[in-house]
Amino acid sequence: MARLKDKVAIITGAASGFGEGMAKRFAEEGARLVVADINAKGAERVADEIGAAAIPVTTDVALRSEIDELVATAVAEFGRIDVMVNNAGYTHRNGDLLAVEEEVFDLITAVNMKAIYHATRAVVPIMESQGGGSIITTASTAGLRPRPGLTWYNASKGWAITATKSMAVELAPKNIRVNCLCPVAGDTGMLAQFMGDDTPELRAKFRASIPLGRLSTPLDIANAALWLASDEAEFITGIALEVDGGRCI
Repeated sequence: MARLKDKVAIITGAASGFGEGMAKRFAEEGARLVVADINAKGAERVADEIGAAAIPVTTDVALRSEIDELVATAVAEFGRIDVMVNNAGYTHRNGDLLAVEEEVFDLITAVNMKAIYHATRAVVPIMESQGGGSIITTASTAGLRPRPGLTWYNASKGWAITATKSMAVELAPKNIRVNCLCPVAGDTGMLAQFMGDDTPELRAKFRASIPLGRLSTPLDIANAALWLASDEAEFITGIALEVDGGRCI
């Protein structure tokens, strides 16, 4: 169980949900982890549960200064960065697109879009000096097959998918692979926002739109991210990997 042996990974939004699943799965496969999240206590809990291979860093991914500090901490602690996972995300509540306030829209763009820009500028020079690396972003099926009521979130994930493909082409000569994951809705802290509420009826409605008949889990997403981060995917770049139980068919 060492598919990420000797690799160092930063995972943002790692205090819960998909990010926590990735951090723990990466650690099982030998990675050393920087568990980054704006939720300091959550990041500390996840790092403590992983053990000596992980450190927590409190980070607001919307701020370049905090991304720079995150990256500097990773290099100081582990000496390198092999994998950067842009997993932190934000959404508005499912509803009328005209009802989304500007401050919410601004936060969606800052966390789901601008944070990728900040992280890329911070880690690419390091990865290039090492001879390569892997950048993975958690996008969404929302960027491929949008659901009504989530227009501005959907748009941010479409942006992330296009950025992934463009970055992959431009960074390929530096041996930096860039890919993204497109999960279907999962049973995480943001599910109620995606659905507009959390009731058995709404859950059944969402499950009915997924051919395999269930929501995604953190382990589903973690296993996909693990493959993209590993040397098994060394010839894979620029893909938007659907982890969706058939939702996008």
